[in-house]
Amino acid sequence: ILPLFSKHKVVHFNRTDTRLANNGIQLDLQKLRCRVNFQGLKFTPEIETLGYKLVRILQDKGPFVALHLRYEMDMLAFSGCTHGCTVEEAEELKRLRYAYPWWREKEIMSEERRQQGLCPLTPEEATLVLQALGFDKDTQIYIASGEIFGSERRLASLRAAFPHIVKKETILDPAELPQFQNHSSQMAALDFMVSVASNTFIPTYYGNMAKVVEGHRRYLGFKRSILPDRKKLVELLDLHQNGTLPWNDFALAVRQMHDKRMGQPFRRRIIPDKPKEEDYFYANPEECLCEGTKCEDLVGPSNSSTLH
Repeated sequence: ILPLFSKHKVVHFNRTDTRLANNGIQLDLQKLRCRVNFQGLKFTPEIETLGYKLVRILQDKGPFVALHLRYEMDMLAFSGCTHGCTVEEAEELKRLRYAYPWWREKEIMSEERRQQGLCPLTPEEATLVLQALGFDKDTQIYIASGEIFGSERRLASLRAAFPHIVKKETILDPAELPQFQNHSSQMAALDFMVSVASNTFIPTYYGNMAKVVEGHRRYLGFKRSILPDRKKLVELLDLHQNGTLPWNDFALAVRQMHDKRMGQPFRRRIIPDKPKEEDYFYANPEECLCEGTKCEDLVGPSNSSTLH
């Protein structure tokens, strides 16, 4: 590696993020990782300029929620989640999954996976969860995502409940986006910048972007990030939608369930024999969030975050 680094100055390690150690690293190295990831790394000037413009426009209109609505074709095909899709859409997603040889799991039971909390929330489910959490029709919501599968048909209930929904495509002048539109990672970078700057961040799926946004927001002072418990939510949603659980009881249960899932301080989970299953360092870089090696002053009962 050293000769390559000496020659090129930068070496790109592809697809290594999930193989990085979370724990057992010297404190000064952990803090260096935070400084690099949350302070040192920058997007290109073009992305940063447009990202900051998006943030400015949103902030000028007041507080806003960044909803990372991960209901996109690639995610649904990869996860095998088809809840809420038509038969034709489910078949389309299945064909796409079979078209990619590196997506090794082919036959997937969608409802079984959903009950396990392994599917992204649908736009309709996200609508009910947002309402239960206390967000009203005046809430400004930025949709941080690519093209929603099913397009405007699947966004209808969300738009009806929250008229002030915006996306980068609706905020910016059409001439400002074409240079990024054929590059999904650059479009995601714009959403990332808005998500980090938002007053509240809510991901509908706990993927890599959601984890790093969560960690970045913790690093910036434990900014509120509501992290849905999808497994428990699916149970409540089904009970409410089949008429078993009245709205008031549903809303109360959702609020209570997420009282401790708002980006407040908590210990990173360590699983010595299963490092890939333990909490991701960049989602909760606790070594960088307080002085010394202990954070007892941060993880006490007085630090519960509540909805307003």
